[in-house]
Amino acid sequence: MIHPKKLAQLAKKWQRKVAAGAGGQQADECCSTVADKGHCVVYAADGARFEVPLAYLGTTVFGELLRMSGEEFGFTNSEGGRITLPCDAVVMEYVLCLVRRDASEEVERAFLSSIAGHCHGQDASMGLAHQLVLCT
Repeated sequence: MIHPKKLAQLAKKWQRKVAAGAGGQQADECCSTVADKGHCVVYAADGARFEVPLAYLGTTVFGELLRMSGEEFGFTNSEGGRITLPCDAVVMEYVLCLVRRDASEEVERAFLSSIAGHCHGQDASMGLAHQLVLCT
C-alpha cells in the first residue's frame, strides 16, 4: 500500500508539472487538478473527479483501491499523472460514504470482496443496490 504522505508528494509533483506545462497558469476552477488543502484528487474510471481528504487514504478500502489502481493503470498513466481508481463514480460515492460513516474494517473488507474482479466493469454498481441502504 502506498503511504498517504508519499501519495500527497506525488500529487504535488504532478500538479507542479501540469502547471509548468500550462505556462505556469492555473486551469479554470471547475477543471483544476489542484485539490483543496488536506485533500487529494482522484478520478473514477469513468472520469468523475473526487477530492478525497488525505486522512481517508489510510483506510483499508482506499488502500486496496490504490493497490488495484497501480495494478490496472500504473501510477504513471498517459492522462497527465492522474490517479485513476478502477471503479465508477457510483462505487466511489459509496466508498466515500463508508469512510465518512466510519464503517468498521470488517464492513470495508466485505465491500472489497463484493467488488473484486469487476470493479471497473458495467457490473460494478449492480451489487451495490442492497448496500446503498447503509448510506442513505
